[in-house]
Amino acid sequence: MSNWAKDLRLDSVGKIYRNLSFAEIFEHETKNNEGVVITKSGAAAVDTGKFTGRSPKDKYFVKAEPSQKYIAWGKVNQPTTKEAFDDLFALVKKQLSGKDLYVFDGYTGANEKTRKCVRFVSELAWQHHFVTNMFIRPEKKDLENYKPDFMVYNACKTTDPDYKKHGHNSEVFVVFNVEENIAIIGGTYYGGEMKKGIFTMMNYWLPLQNILSMHCSANVGKNGDVALFFGLSGTGKTTLSTDPDRKLIGDDEHGWDNDGIFNFEGGCYAKTINLDPKSEPEIYAAIKRDALLENVVVKANGEVDYDDGSKTENTRVSYPIEHIANHEKTLKAGHPNNIIFLSYDAFGVLPPVAKLTKEQAMYYFLSGYTAKVAGTERGVTEPQTTFSACFGEVFMTLHPTDYAKLLGEKIDKHKVNVYLVNTGLSGGAYGVGKRMSIKTTRGCITAILDGSIERAAFKTMPIFNLAVPESLEGVDSAILDPKSTWSDKAAYDATAKKLAEGFIKNFKRYDGGNSAFDFTAAGPKI
Repeated sequence: MSNWAKDLRLDSVGKIYRNLSFAEIFEHETKNNEGVVITKSGAAAVDTGKFTGRSPKDKYFVKAEPSQKYIAWGKVNQPTTKEAFDDLFALVKKQLSGKDLYVFDGYTGANEKTRKCVRFVSELAWQHHFVTNMFIRPEKKDLENYKPDFMVYNACKTTDPDYKKHGHNSEVFVVFNVEENIAIIGGTYYGGEMKKGIFTMMNYWLPLQNILSMHCSANVGKNGDVALFFGLSGTGKTTLSTDPDRKLIGDDEHGWDNDGIFNFEGGCYAKTINLDPKSEPEIYAAIKRDALLENVVVKANGEVDYDDGSKTENTRVSYPIEHIANHEKTLKAGHPNNIIFLSYDAFGVLPPVAKLTKEQAMYYFLSGYTAKVAGTERGVTEPQTTFSACFGEVFMTLHPTDYAKLLGEKIDKHKVNVYLVNTGLSGGAYGVGKRMSIKTTRGCITAILDGSIERAAFKTMPIFNLAVPESLEGVDSAILDPKSTWSDKAAYDATAKKLAEGFIKNFKRYDGGNSAFDFTAAGPKI
């Protein structure tokens, strides 16, 4: 019998609820007065308080040997001291000691050779539900001798009153101690901190073993052909990889080793703002009993208003991957045939699809471009460029070039085709242009996956020097050339030049004299 207080390094514990079944979780959620609402579809819904997204300015790593040699220190990975961590861990233990606690023991990484055993400790049933959805659930027999490699303590109800003394940003904290294999969370209820915390650690562990960790979704066709979809939040990673004709491997986080692709997780985490059952039927159908909605507006009759972003534009749902009927049960597949970089271009400059050379692939991977508009604020009409290296720099623990090096080697070795797909605007910039229809984007994706795009005639797009197909089956040819969709051609040229300048300025960060990553020649030219 486990001595839970000792195992959890707490002074004492109340009842320990370990790896509850979904039926048991449902019972706890509906009885514990945690604000959980059961919707008409049977899915649970919860509000995560004032934090409806991650708190990147409150994320820290303890600066210690040997990890400090590898971590890319800066705004993404901020250093803190062992003393500050010890103070905060004492607060966390004080908060959790003597309480009834939920413990989830699971795996991250579907490849048994390199998977990690991760333990989550929390006070809230819905947070236990979240990690049960998101991580790989062990068989009951595997729990008997289970030993965690890494532990996450979620003490969301406590805050740091001495944050100024600790040199931190606020009373909220998400702190990683790599050497002690512990992460602690305080002051934020947002479930995504636990998910992305483990992703952050996988981005540390795996590249040091020569395995590429990736912020991407993945699926596999009937003939075993694998596709990866890289993209920042809102670009369509989850939507486009969830395809009734292809098995879903996973929607967000993967590794690429000598055996092929493997999912880090056992569930999906989809954005639900403006969710439409006609354009995203698989995701809509996945929102049923055992799914967990976050920060959605639930009407009095239990129906969810997916178009209502009054709480946040970042409304979400987590669900076990089994809720997608056509999923790959092993969460693994072979080496990819195609890699697709998704960018939401709010400037309306980029084409719906372009084929990239190896050098262009490296350039756009290190750039990690998308653009966003400033939410629903009145009077805001200008899109905002976002460059996030590796299409997920906020989760990357090492330097972006560490991941790029591995990607380049694997593209060469496995002769992978790489494409850039714009899921953003066409016909004009924000305020004038219209979003690319899912039908258009899916037509481009289909042409990539069935190989028909390789038979197309291509022309070179000025400034960006991208190879753009002149026609594709099922796609309106007029849309393929972005400039032709603008009524004001001079305005297009000016906007394209402005976007190119943004790319060039951002890529100067890699001008450190390392010729191995000097891919400026593959980028835009003015």
